[in-house]
Amino acid sequence: MNDMLISITNLKKIYQVGNQEVRALDGVSLDIRRNEYVAIMGPSGSGKSTLMNILGCLDTPTSGNYVLNNTDVSKMEDNRLAEVRNKEIGFVFQSFNLLPRYTALDNVALPLIYAGLSKHERIDRAEKALTDVDLLNRKDHKPNELSGGQRQRVAVARALVNTPSIILADEPTGNLDSKTSIDIMNLFEDIYEKGNTIIVVTHEEDIALHARRIIRLRDGHVESDLENQNPIKARTA
Repeated sequence: MNDMLISITNLKKIYQVGNQEVRALDGVSLDIRRNEYVAIMGPSGSGKSTLMNILGCLDTPTSGNYVLNNTDVSKMEDNRLAEVRNKEIGFVFQSFNLLPRYTALDNVALPLIYAGLSKHERIDRAEKALTDVDLLNRKDHKPNELSGGQRQRVAVARALVNTPSIILADEPTGNLDSKTSIDIMNLFEDIYEKGNTIIVVTHEEDIALHARRIIRLRDGHVESDLENQNPIKARTA
């Protein structure tokens, strides 16, 4: 199996704002291997959200190539992108993005409906994913009956349930207090140790320091791409 999971070459994303051309990404090239733990950092306007949207197959570049798991996704139509997204990528968002009327179990099982699994299989896999994030005992609770940390655990379980190639986390601790943030980063550490590939997009240095590699963007370019020699390992608060 090819060890390279993501290969991006000379990626550009240009927006037209009135008479102005905004180069959100201006020639970004990078590779990410399987079972890497990467943080993408940068100030507001650096291009990190645009890069995350392209990595997550939520958007396509203006030019350049994006090969994900041996498939060039850079010029795919929306319906094909949606298929790739559901199969290859598990998303964790700052705002959790849970459906308020669904239980934790139903929220986690949702991606499996699109994957065409039977109800029995969906329940089995959703319960396993909730067990993996230590939240099976809250499976029948709705989001408003859960704490912020528990909601984010449900979101992580939902991201894992399809056994995706990548866990893509956008400011995953942005709505959490410091102790709960540590708990969630410990959870990411466990997921990484089990062989998953994690990409965290963040503006918080202490969150990025959990990753094994830190890519910094500025003005649509890669400013630095360095191995983190002393990652913060999972610990208790």
